Amino acid sequence: MSVIQDFIAKSRQILDTIEAQQAQIQQAAQWFADSILAGRMVHVFGSGHSRIMVEEMWPRYGSFAGFNPIVELSLTFHNLVVGANGQRQAMFLENVPGFAERILRNFDLSEADTALVISSSGTNVVPVEMAELFQKRGIKVVALVTSLHSAASASKRADGRKLTDFADLILDTGAPAGDAMVYVPNLDTPVAPGSTVGGATLINCLKAETARLLTEAGHPPKVLSAAVVVGTQRAVELFEGAYDEHAHRIAKMYEKVGIQSYVSENKAIH
Repeated sequence: MSVIQDFIAKSRQILDTIEAQQAQIQQAAQWFADSILAGRMVHVFGSGHSRIMVEEMWPRYGSFAGFNPIVELSLTFHNLVVGANGQRQAMFLENVPGFAERILRNFDLSEADTALVISSSGTNVVPVEMAELFQKRGIKVVALVTSLHSAASASKRADGRKLTDFADLILDTGAPAGDAMVYVPNLDTPVAPGSTVGGATLINCLKAETARLLTEAGHPPKVLSAAVVVGTQRAVELFEGAYDEHAHRIAKMYEKVGIQSYVSENKAIH
């Protein structure tokens, strides 16, 4: 078997692992749909390369409003690698206690919200604290992890707790411990991680099931769609409508956040 065939074969195994989680995916999607139908949002957070899954959920073609993508650049800006804004700093900040609270300070959260927190290892401080804070505020948390990798990894928190300790429901990417799946002859370290394959599949299963539930509830989502599928005019209408809906939903997250003022008290300004 070639290394290409090996990666493809292991990716098929990942898909089998995800298919076995259909009941969990359906439950998570029901929670997400309930939040969206209530006019609230699903908060989606990931640090490091888990940012990929956040952006896979929204906004991109085939997705729709109702998800709040929380992407902190200091934790996810990998392009420079070294120097200012380099990867070393991002990996350091990912384990700074209290950072999650500073991020969530920006949002007026509600128990009608739900959260999807993504971390392959489930052991870095910021995503673990993020899930903990969501739960403390009565928000259901879905954790997307790589179960084998998380089980084999030590938590960076002083108390040893992991993301899965603060999850109401756990989804598994199906990737192996260490993530990389392919061994190349004469190379002692594996290459080609699998968590992105599994994570992206889970995200889109959740997205599809949530769209089904919203449609059956009489509120079909405005899906970002390509002109080659729906025509240019319809594509523009869908994009504008979806972006405006996102604006209306996210406005609620800021309207009453933190210290109140005469603006938040709805007093007339002349």
